[in-house]
Amino acid sequence: MKPKVAVIMGGYTSEYEISLKSGSVVVQNLDKNNYNVYPVRINPSIWEVCVDDEWLPINRKDFSCGKLTFDVVFNSVHGSPGENGELQVYFDNLDIPYTGCSAEVSSLTYNKCKTLDFLQPHGVAMAKRLLLSKSQKIDVEGIVKNIGLPCFVKANSAGSSFGVSKVYKISELSGAINKALKEDDQVLIESFLDGKEVSIGVLTYQGEIRVLAPTEIVSSSDFFDYSAKYEGKSDEITPARLTKKQLNNLNKAALKVYTTLGMKGLSRSDFIFVGDTPYFLEINTVPGLTEASLLPQQARHAGIPLSDLFGAAVMEALKK
Repeated sequence: MKPKVAVIMGGYTSEYEISLKSGSVVVQNLDKNNYNVYPVRINPSIWEVCVDDEWLPINRKDFSCGKLTFDVVFNSVHGSPGENGELQVYFDNLDIPYTGCSAEVSSLTYNKCKTLDFLQPHGVAMAKRLLLSKSQKIDVEGIVKNIGLPCFVKANSAGSSFGVSKVYKISELSGAINKALKEDDQVLIESFLDGKEVSIGVLTYQGEIRVLAPTEIVSSSDFFDYSAKYEGKSDEITPARLTKKQLNNLNKAALKVYTTLGMKGLSRSDFIFVGDTPYFLEINTVPGLTEASLLPQQARHAGIPLSDLFGAAVMEALKK
């Protein structure tokens, strides 16, 4: 019997539509000779599965639809609840295996600041940072004195560059913070790093941890924002134009991040080079899998077809 794979997509955040696109790519590319593949859409109101071109409700008590149950879940939900540990806890309680990292690792990495705090003692270079909560009074002069200008203001728990601003003037800071607070109750403010931005995939593939060739981001926007990521307003060069020393340093840093966090499955980490040193920005534990996404580009460069990439993730999950 072929394993029944639920490819879960959607979610509860601004990344809903992007997640639908990622999930659709997974559904299209999973080998139907090896798996019975079922698209599953979730939002706060309803969870539903497509069976014979008809969308039917899922019973959340046991993640079933009538007599249909699933052997494994491919998690392509960006943001909550797929990237913050909620889905992982849910499936752990039902004893249904899923792709990607554990609930504990997901919960940690969804919080950008906690991830940085966790990695800092391990020698991972990173920008100067400050965390603000919604209830705190905003002291713009104190922030600028501590972090400097320009700086980046971002939601502490959000992806796809939602709620991110690059701030040049002190007068712009309050507006940028309020923008980020629309995505999350906490705001991360980081010092500006002037250098080459790269993104690098690290994954467990056929039982081994593998570091892919990095992608260099040359954005026509002021930074790698939503339009640069998803509307073609950037040049993405794979492999990145790095010196041998830079590439070696990046591979070591990306591998250290992956192993130190206890990651599993697919991931993509973002760095900025200052000289030969890669400064870690964040990790994506459910990276984008659309045609425009970086990890699929890097997999193609490595000679890994998407069918093999996704199939390997499913097989790893089934071994758990």
